[in-house]
Amino acid sequence: MGRVLIIGAGGVGGVVAHKCAQVPEVFQHITLASRTLSRCEKIRDDVLALTGRKIDVAQVDADNVPETVALIRKVKPDLVLNVALPYQDLTLMDACLEAGVNYLDTANYEPKDVAKFEYKWQWAYKDKFEKAGLMALLGSGFDPGVTNVFCAYAQKHLFDEIHTVDIVDCNAGSHGKAFATNFNPEINLREVTQDGKYWENGKWVDVKSMSVSETFDFPGVGPRKAYLIYHEELESLVLHLKGLKKIRFWMTFGDEYLTHMRVLQNVGMTRIDPVMYKGTPVVPMEFLKCLLPDPASLAEGYTGKTSIGCIIEGIKDGKPRKVFLYNICDHAECYKEVHAQAVSYTTGVPAMIGAMMMMTGAWKKAGVVHMEQMNPDAFLEKLGQHGLPWHVKEL
Repeated sequence: MGRVLIIGAGGVGGVVAHKCAQVPEVFQHITLASRTLSRCEKIRDDVLALTGRKIDVAQVDADNVPETVALIRKVKPDLVLNVALPYQDLTLMDACLEAGVNYLDTANYEPKDVAKFEYKWQWAYKDKFEKAGLMALLGSGFDPGVTNVFCAYAQKHLFDEIHTVDIVDCNAGSHGKAFATNFNPEINLREVTQDGKYWENGKWVDVKSMSVSETFDFPGVGPRKAYLIYHEELESLVLHLKGLKKIRFWMTFGDEYLTHMRVLQNVGMTRIDPVMYKGTPVVPMEFLKCLLPDPASLAEGYTGKTSIGCIIEGIKDGKPRKVFLYNICDHAECYKEVHAQAVSYTTGVPAMIGAMMMMTGAWKKAGVVHMEQMNPDAFLEKLGQHGLPWHVKEL
């Protein structure tokens, strides 16, 4: 049915390539591109071995708009699927506009010199994409992504009014390393070291990093302590959930992870501004990234499960209702299928499903679009079919 250009060859890029290859009736031609060609070639060979599908690979600097436009015009994709770094969202959106092609990403833009992620930069592209008749689908991962669709499904089918949402994310897996991050170390550490915030009664409430915690009973995992942090889907969901009074995001962290993180913060290794070392400017966070394990290397031998979902409270037929929509994903099973760990898998599968929705025409809307603005039913049906079964539990 169509052609897709995947940009980004990290752990998530590998999952996306494998999952697209599993659906030849939608993704007839797949090109995987990255700054590092050898990473693309490794994934290409792995896809061939596991699925029998041949995919093309290419080298591209996603920060370079003319170079990216040239690649898009050569490949002629129906969609550019961006799983590169969040810093590159805007240049890739520029390239898609110039080349006249639809766009999808899994994480919102953040400037490299400020550890602050919000949608204002990408929202500024709304008119440009509308005028071009192109769709830019933002945040088609798990959180953001599936969590947004869970909220849309709840609003459509389960509630007359939604009052509170708690998005809860638990990785109860073990990779056997003293300290490692499950996705790009620089992005992960920037995310969890900044102060948190949540939305209540029409305004944002700021909290100090890791200062608020609560214990949740995660399906398939059990009780775990989770910390309130800020996450980008909150920003769009407050616009699209009717009657919402409060929305928060929670993530679990092991004690060992938190200890390492605090030490790294205290000694300045999570700084994102350059420091002079022997006459050379060095960004501590970028140097730290070079020392930590590549998240893609964690997959083999990773054990345990992730449990991610939305606890939603509101009113149905005049009565209070509380439900938990969630998915449980097993690290070892992900490795068997696509040689990835569950954190990459739970992001990569929804990216493929979002691309499928766009390429088949199930989702079609010009402009800059969030997941919860689209019909959730077809997406969730495909999500269950392609490796991420989901459940609704009455609480």
